[in-house]
Amino acid sequence: MEELFYKSNPWWEENYIFEGKKRELYLQKLEDNFANKDIIFITGLRRVGKTSILKSFISQLINEKNITPKHIFYISLDLIALEKLSITDILQEYRKLHKIASSQKIYLFLDEVTSKENYSQELKNLYDLEDIKIHASSSSASLLRDKNAYLTGRQRVIEVMPLDFNEYLEFKNVKVKKSDAYLLEGYFEEYMSDGGMPEYVLNGDISYLQNLIDNILYKDIIAYHNIKNEQAVRDFYRLLMERSGKQLSLNKIANILEIGIDSAKRYLAYFEDTYLIYTIEKYGKLNEKLKNPKKVYSGDVGLKNIVTGFRDKGAIFENLVFLKIKNAHPSYFYEGGIELDFMTQNKTLIEVKYKSTLNEKQQKLFDTTEANKKIVVDGYRAFLEMGV
Repeated sequence: MEELFYKSNPWWEENYIFEGKKRELYLQKLEDNFANKDIIFITGLRRVGKTSILKSFISQLINEKNITPKHIFYISLDLIALEKLSITDILQEYRKLHKIASSQKIYLFLDEVTSKENYSQELKNLYDLEDIKIHASSSSASLLRDKNAYLTGRQRVIEVMPLDFNEYLEFKNVKVKKSDAYLLEGYFEEYMSDGGMPEYVLNGDISYLQNLIDNILYKDIIAYHNIKNEQAVRDFYRLLMERSGKQLSLNKIANILEIGIDSAKRYLAYFEDTYLIYTIEKYGKLNEKLKNPKKVYSGDVGLKNIVTGFRDKGAIFENLVFLKIKNAHPSYFYEGGIELDFMTQNKTLIEVKYKSTLNEKQQKLFDTTEANKKIVVDGYRAFLEMGV
């Protein structure tokens, strides 16, 4: 156990500076919550960079806030060696190793916290009884839901998204002068093709994305939910990627795959739980939301392109716009057989047209629809300037 702990926490024995690319947006969110006692959950698509963000923040604590390194404990809870130990057991072993009393402040970083079945109750007890600041990560939205409300009022959730365009340029070590701003269009096309999974952006190995999809589908969906019809799950994902940005008929998909509608609904929920996809509802009253189909978007356009190929740039561009405005809680707007792409919670109407224009019927609906703000996103410049 001691050897494992030391391997996981190199800062206990040597100077530690995080050498990877920093994601300042998320480091700032961690910084903003540093002084409160809230448990901070980092969640998002597998391999989106959650662990790197935690380790980058640990480096910041040591080198900028002068936190004693041995009072920082990082551990990945999905390690086989820890399988039979509770979070409390692991923490006690750590405290014994460094002779740190429960009254002394420590900073705890738990990767894949949902590997432990009773994690929420254990974290509540630690929160209530010890002087401790807890950061934890998970790649599963459903497992992170606190069914028994143990952590109500004690937690904050930060969702890590794939790289945005500015982060993409930074990871590519690209700096564009204002006088050369015209170069951004070419880089944006590359971004539309590559997507924003950090490791792929750094190494460009296309097999990495395919392996990532396979791992998520098998480990997080097929094996975890004990699904016997593996091929149906894989084919379902391909169909979802083909329909990115379109209204989704689960009945049609169920018929194509020759599975029951209930199975189709479950599979869709599993994909959402792993952040492979997001869905949005029709804008309107509750009964309209419930009776109308949802629209589907990929969690990362690079993953979508692995499945569909780099084509239909309009759909890819719309997907990127969705990812950018996701926190504004968009719905799609549909009236009289005419669809506009998004209406956000604060009533910003958005139509996405990659290098094209609205047709006459869309323009009329766009002009006559009541909204607090209206935006047409017709290319990379409009994308970069878009504020919602």
